[in-house]
Amino acid sequence: MDETEFWQIVDRSREAADGDPEEQAELLVDRLLQLDPDAVLDFARHFEARYNRAYRWDLWGAAAVLLDGASDDAFDYFRCWLIGQGREVFEGALHDPDALADLLGAFDEEVDGDGEELGYAADEAYEQLTGVEAPDLGIASPSDEPEGTPLDLEDDAALAARYPRLWERFGTG
Repeated sequence: MDETEFWQIVDRSREAADGDPEEQAELLVDRLLQLDPDAVLDFARHFEARYNRAYRWDLWGAAAVLLDGASDDAFDYFRCWLIGQGREVFEGALHDPDALADLLGAFDEEVDGDGEELGYAADEAYEQLTGVEAPDLGIASPSDEPEGTPLDLEDDAALAARYPRLWERFGTG
């Protein structure tokens, strides 16, 4: 599976779920069940590589603005959700996290921003296809600390200064 096919599967599942991340995860599992196990593992590798690429302080700060705070777990689930938004949003956010203010349409804090189930879709599909847990993907884990300059995620003034467009649209301070 190449990168284009990976993003096509993500996009089709998001569109079919009308943006609901839990439904998108279910549809993603259904789609992956149509593939052979090796292709599911390829999908998982693409997902994991992007998940690790998004382990950055600047994205964590953007998540904190969008979600009115972001714990470790919330940031993990946010990264899954960000991948689920598709290539344009994902790559745009990596290029400039503040651009999420323009890249995102309607944002419901109760539903959006949490794609935990998306992170398990490939594992679930693989296990259903093979009856065993997915093997190690052979992808290096990210470092213990996010990439980039640490941010105080509880400093509203610093977040507003760092993410002016996001803060204007989503900030609660």
